Amino acid sequence: MAIVAIVKSVLSGDTIVLKSTKSGAEKTLTLPYVSAPRMRREGEEPHAFASRDFIRKRYVGKEVQFTITNSATGREYGFITLPDGRSLLELVVAEGVVKVRDDAGRRDDQAEHEHLIEKLRIYEDQARSAGKGLWSRTEDGQIETKYELESPSQFLEEYKGKAVPAIVERVISGDRFAVRMILEPKFHQQLLLLLAGVRTPQSTRVDTNQLVHPGEEFGDEAKDYVESRLLQRTVHIGLLGTTPQGLLIGSIVHPAGNIAELLLSRGYARCVDFHSSFLGPAMGGLRDAEKHAKDNQLRIFKAHQVKPKDSNSDFDAVVSRVMSADTIFVRNKAGVERKLNLSSIRQPKPSDPAQAPFLADSKEFLRKKVIGKHVHVHIDGKRPAQDGYEEKEMATVTLGDKNIALLLVEAGYAFVIRHRQGDEDRSPIWDSLAAAEEVAKKEQKGMYSPKTPQTAKMVEASETLQKAKTYLSFLQRQKRVPAIVDFVTSGSRFKVIIPKENARLTFILSGIKCPRTARNPSEQSEPFGPEALEYTSRKCMQRNVEIDVEDIDRVGGFIGTMYVNRENVTRGLVEEGLASVHVYSAEKSGHATELLGAENRAKSARKGMWHDWSPEKEAAEQAADYTSVSADSKAETIERRTDYRDVVISHCEANGSLRLQMVGPGTAALEDLMSAFRQFHVQPANNKPIEGPPKVGEYVAARFTEDDTFYRARIRHVDRLAKEAEVFYIDFGNSEKIPWSRIRPLTQPQFSTERLKPQATDATWSFIKFPTEQMWADEAHDMVISISGGRPLVAHVDHIRPDGQLMVSLYEPESTDNNKAGLNHELVAEGLAYIPKLDPALRKAYADKIEVLERAQQEAKSQRLGMWKYGDSTPDDE
Repeated sequence: MAIVAIVKSVLSGDTIVLKSTKSGAEKTLTLPYVSAPRMRREGEEPHAFASRDFIRKRYVGKEVQFTITNSATGREYGFITLPDGRSLLELVVAEGVVKVRDDAGRRDDQAEHEHLIEKLRIYEDQARSAGKGLWSRTEDGQIETKYELESPSQFLEEYKGKAVPAIVERVISGDRFAVRMILEPKFHQQLLLLLAGVRTPQSTRVDTNQLVHPGEEFGDEAKDYVESRLLQRTVHIGLLGTTPQGLLIGSIVHPAGNIAELLLSRGYARCVDFHSSFLGPAMGGLRDAEKHAKDNQLRIFKAHQVKPKDSNSDFDAVVSRVMSADTIFVRNKAGVERKLNLSSIRQPKPSDPAQAPFLADSKEFLRKKVIGKHVHVHIDGKRPAQDGYEEKEMATVTLGDKNIALLLVEAGYAFVIRHRQGDEDRSPIWDSLAAAEEVAKKEQKGMYSPKTPQTAKMVEASETLQKAKTYLSFLQRQKRVPAIVDFVTSGSRFKVIIPKENARLTFILSGIKCPRTARNPSEQSEPFGPEALEYTSRKCMQRNVEIDVEDIDRVGGFIGTMYVNRENVTRGLVEEGLASVHVYSAEKSGHATELLGAENRAKSARKGMWHDWSPEKEAAEQAADYTSVSADSKAETIERRTDYRDVVISHCEANGSLRLQMVGPGTAALEDLMSAFRQFHVQPANNKPIEGPPKVGEYVAARFTEDDTFYRARIRHVDRLAKEAEVFYIDFGNSEKIPWSRIRPLTQPQFSTERLKPQATDATWSFIKFPTEQMWADEAHDMVISISGGRPLVAHVDHIRPDGQLMVSLYEPESTDNNKAGLNHELVAEGLAYIPKLDPALRKAYADKIEVLERAQQEAKSQRLGMWKYGDSTPDDE
């Protein structure tokens, strides 16, 4: 009775391995009466490969019927009927694949097949006559087959990237094969090949001592699955790499598909990260196939827990801080900050001497790329807290269409983690990361460079007051020094790095009073202190900024203005009601007008600290303060000040009122502005008069009569009949009447008072007044002009009046410590100024200065100098 089976493999032209379609049992069957050349490791007989290949190509994997005729010498002999009904025995004889044995039919038990044997001899004669197969007169049938590989790496280099035809000779396990690579028609190489990208469970194996070692679950099933599809099939092999042990790794492609993808999609295998760099983009298809098996819990993934989709795992955010090259903080739309670890990568190892020098560069690389930028976040998973480490959120973060982890790896500033089996927090583009890492290594980028970065030690410029002074003059001369905010201490206090100088300093915003923030749990923050800190952290933390340094404080902190994206940070704080304006320092910085305007807007909007503000309440508080001072001047205390400022007298009125320009950032800024201002108004296109009469209080460009040059001005009075206007030159303090034709609009933002506040500061002489008689007042005015002559002087601000007017004592720069050398003293000594009645508190604070002035006045009176020439000419009320 014929048995149905599948041709599993062909050992030679006369021996076939059959597998029962019912039981799966295997049987090796030899065709009777014939013999075929043998394929031996020590040397193949001529035509052995062609003889076997004739049957292999046609019938491996096909269903046939067979009958067993007899057994002898450990073999079973029988007949095989092909799918088309022909006899395989007759076919192979007729095609010259085998020879009819000389002893065929001589044994007694073969007598019943005499007719068959005779037919076979006839077929053989015909094949011989036709020169078929073994009887070929042109083909010697010799093929050289090598079974040892001398140099796997050299062999890989020669054939890598080529699709080499091959035959799978043996399936050792689901991912390991013995293959015959057909390098040339007459030269074959047999070798062991690992299937790239996958690993299957181990199958049952028998060792050299015939001991059986059970396989892992699904291992034998995976092997059977591969055997049924690849064993002795013609395939194409692409060599990709080698293992550390020298085994070749490659892909196997059959016309029916990629066996690696099939194994994965059916749950017979897992992806192997180690092979990702070999496969490149092809690894993506394998990952998808594995995901399909996981999602459907197939075979080895039967216990896999499919993560439910979380609607909160994808969100947009802004990067608020960069902690390291693999850890960032982001702030979502609700303002909530989250700490994220970039999936599947790590920063250079601090413990590795070769990588540690690149820690700072890697962090800075990431900071420049993402700080303050809008990104998209996908949470890949969470790593639970363990070994004293907190729980970590692992995330994929993209900036536009760029994965920031990939950018780091490509630049050589991060390495890729080799995940353990079962890790579910890996990056979805792990394979691209691994491929990028290999390229970075090959191109010696970042931490793979043989050159160690030069890292000079950071100078702490605010470490001491003396050290801060060495940097002050240099920073004051610079305009908008590029810097990086390293840390935000409070709403107005920062740690700032100046990369060009490799210096770190403490920086304090000028012109404001900002609520304090608690420095430790035992302290309590002032109202709106935490909000101010939050605002500046969000605005400035780790951002590229520009700073204008004005001065230093008593402990080496640098005071000035900070700009982020050309926006004044101080103004933003004030506008949000998180700081109030400190008038004196605001004027010194040159931003008083800008800041006071911001404060008024914050008050009107009831923001922050002004949430309960009202004009009536403010007026009542000011009235109460004034009443308190007026009612009991003895109760008022005026602190003696030590406040020297470099100034230039820009204007002096006949009555002695002064307009001062502070020498500093504002002076340089005014020079730049005036240069641009003059060039602007030289252009004919900008020579357009104002439309209609100017308005009182309006800022304009006015052409000064004396030098015929345009300056910034404000309208004080308008004469519609004469078409004239009185203008006040806001940067110099003088005024004049000019026709409307000499006035131009001041609408250009680059010349606005918000860009640069008016530079003329209102001041008056401390402790003295000019004479009331015009003759002596003019002489006093002329003396001041002749002495100052536009030269820099030093003003000591003795007091600031409630309206902001400065009371000053003026000195030559080299004589600030000598009360007798000041201009105030000279005016009194020449009889061109007198000492009026003074506030007792002011007299008490500056008793020594006033005593010196009074002695000078007495001396001028005794000598009948100036206003004392004709006696005492002080006003009656003085």
